[in-house]
Amino acid sequence: MLETSARLLALLGLLQKPGIRAGADLAARLDVGERTIRKDVERLRALGYPIDTIRGPSGGYRLGDHGKLPPLLLDDDEAVAVAVGLQAVTAVRGIEESSAEALAKLDHVLPSRLRRRVRALHDSTSTGPADTATNVDAPPVDPALLTELAVAIRDRTGIRFAYRGDEPVEAEPYRLVSWQQRWYAVARERRSRDWRAYRVDWMRLKTPGGARFAPDPLPGADYTAFVLREVASTGWAVHARIEVDAPAEEVLARINPTVGVVETVDEHRSVLVTGGDSLEIVAVWVGMLGLDFHVTEPPELVEHVRTLAARYAGALPAG
Repeated sequence: MLETSARLLALLGLLQKPGIRAGADLAARLDVGERTIRKDVERLRALGYPIDTIRGPSGGYRLGDHGKLPPLLLDDDEAVAVAVGLQAVTAVRGIEESSAEALAKLDHVLPSRLRRRVRALHDSTSTGPADTATNVDAPPVDPALLTELAVAIRDRTGIRFAYRGDEPVEAEPYRLVSWQQRWYAVARERRSRDWRAYRVDWMRLKTPGGARFAPDPLPGADYTAFVLREVASTGWAVHARIEVDAPAEEVLARINPTVGVVETVDEHRSVLVTGGDSLEIVAVWVGMLGLDFHVTEPPELVEHVRTLAARYAGALPAG
């Protein structure tokens, strides 16, 4: 006899098939009594799965919602975790389509209560480019917090939260953006009307939230680009100005323009204003430009590049 959790999955699998399944048939297939089948059906209903009971001589059980619900049992946090993971990999080259299809399938396999929450998260989230990396551990983010923000975005409801520990904020949320293993909420601050990108792991929502608001989207509605620009200018742990021996046009052709600002010095030189989570990452990014450069600030980056120069020089064969 199957254990309860495996039996519930098997029962859902049998109910996927079109038509009405008699209780006696289900009991025989699962090697249990009809009383156990009745209890298992109640367990599935308690989890939110729509199972109809059909009375009469030809009666039995039928999977509701047009019988299109495949066998999958996830609690709230598990469902959100799967959605978050699939959303993140939609930006990975080569598997974008497969990831999007998996998200669509997830939408169909969840009970209606969870489906609405996961759909809100999916519809409210954008993902930044996946061609950068970091050597700093990603901060943990509460799945429940992500879904609360997603629901607020869907329902156009204001939010109240403490930011960076104790800074009180009231804002109108418009979009969640996942980038560099971090989550950002793009929102408009209620009093100043300024657009901000808030780190979700620095947010602590308060209840009750704010009032409903009439949408007034960000001009251009490119929330991902907005987050990347905000992080490039204010959100990095390390900020740097790099003098590059190349015109601004050539530097821009080698970077994502949203993660750095390039200033023209003259027709042969420019300055790249950028940053990263650590000195090591900034040094790697600058080295990957493939152009001659000069580091002037911050002092810690200057010293780190000097150390790298000595290390690389020492790695060369003598003579």
